Amino acid sequence: MTVTTPVSQRPADRVVIFDTTLRDGEQSPGASMNLEEKLRIALTLEEMGVDVIEAGFPIASNGDFECVREIGRVVKTSVVAGLSRAARMDIDRAAEALQYAERRRIHTFISTSPLHMKYKLQMQPDAVVQAIADSVGHARTLVDDVEWSAEDGSRTEPDFLCRCVETAIKAGATTINIPDTVGYAVPEEYGALIRMVIERVPNSDKAVFSVHCHNDLGLAVANSLAGVANGARQVECTINGLGERAGNAALEEIVMALRTRHDAMPYTTGVRTEHITRASRLVSTITGFTVQPNKAIVGTNAFAHESGIHQDGMLKHAGTYEIMTPESVGLNRSTLVMGKHSGRAAFRAKLKELGYEEMGDNAVNDAFRRFKDLADRKKDVFDEDIVALVDDEVGRQNDRIQFVSLQVVAGSKGPQHAVLEVEVDGKACAPVVSFGNGPVDAVFNAIKQAFPHEARLQLYQVQAVTAGTDAQAEVTVRLEENGKTVNGQGADADTLVASARAYIHALNKLLVKREKTAPAALSA
Repeated sequence: MTVTTPVSQRPADRVVIFDTTLRDGEQSPGASMNLEEKLRIALTLEEMGVDVIEAGFPIASNGDFECVREIGRVVKTSVVAGLSRAARMDIDRAAEALQYAERRRIHTFISTSPLHMKYKLQMQPDAVVQAIADSVGHARTLVDDVEWSAEDGSRTEPDFLCRCVETAIKAGATTINIPDTVGYAVPEEYGALIRMVIERVPNSDKAVFSVHCHNDLGLAVANSLAGVANGARQVECTINGLGERAGNAALEEIVMALRTRHDAMPYTTGVRTEHITRASRLVSTITGFTVQPNKAIVGTNAFAHESGIHQDGMLKHAGTYEIMTPESVGLNRSTLVMGKHSGRAAFRAKLKELGYEEMGDNAVNDAFRRFKDLADRKKDVFDEDIVALVDDEVGRQNDRIQFVSLQVVAGSKGPQHAVLEVEVDGKACAPVVSFGNGPVDAVFNAIKQAFPHEARLQLYQVQAVTAGTDAQAEVTVRLEENGKTVNGQGADADTLVASARAYIHALNKLLVKREKTAPAALSA
């Protein structure tokens, strides 16, 4: 075990960034990730300087357990956390999953609001307090770093909340998290809650206080910053604000707000902000959740200026309409530098520039082949094109269903039909021919014929990666089966090929998710 400086001994103005994209973010309907995808995100978060990575909920499934264990193996500088309910079996499972981590944390929680205790837990307050003492105490015998969360803390009675926090710290909790689980709080109220707990709990100086805010009223970031202003020194957040319902506080917004308005909020983080755009794109591609164009910090319009007045001001001085530089969040504004005559060495250099330093030879070769095909068909190849095709390729080598080829007959005279070839479990399948009400319907019917399933299409969305009629299409497909929802993405200069890739990607994720069954009462 590597000896590290405890979080509680960091400078008073240092805010710990706790990323829960891999746990709370994955609870978004459709945002399921496999092991390889989670490892890619975890390593990106570590490189970015995230302090704590909540890798999953080990008791939820064997898949979640394996993800936490493998992330613990490969991550060396960030703390790796595993979530558990206030149950000995959960805590033991989390400790087992974290056994190989250099720096490990057990994060245990229980509901404390009257509503949750009565209807969800069906427990009396005294029993909840005892459960806190028992669960935190047991976790502390297994690891030195224990976090305790008061689920629905923002709707908990103040006296009882203070009693629970004091109990958790006495039992050995080193971090205390007061979540706004349902996104009900407003900033002034939430900040006052954090300050009240810190001031009233006699042993509060022995723990770091944390905030975990949901975005049901669009206030997650504002509430989180209010918590920091009132004494919290850890913020729990996700890339792109991913999370169940309306999502969590967005990591990129928290970090850039603290960096940009250091005059008003004199706090620092350890995040290397130049990695933000790359992390955002990676999470978007893996989960299939497209970032809205006007999303703060990472949206495609975040640094775009169309108004003539704005453009005039920008030409004279960028500070007239930009409060931060695109480069500060890792936005690369280079234009065309690659083409059909570019070689493998230049392509590798471009991949490194774009943040793909850990790709294996097979993945690079596959991506290079698709790049050359794209360059033959597309007049201008931009960085965004390379990002789209590489993200579409990387991490799919182990999928059970592999796209091989597609031919489509379309047009007003019909009948529209598709000829599809796929491989299943490494074996080539005979080409299938299927008809449909339009070319996309024909393509999706062909996939159903090649690999029969009962999943229902919930979303089909197409957007262009760059400008121009020859732009690559990036397609998102959402499938649902027995209450399980997954998103898939595909990119190609041919919209129908991108559609097939997206549907097959979603279907592969659904096959993985069939094996995962989350336990009841999962939240934070």
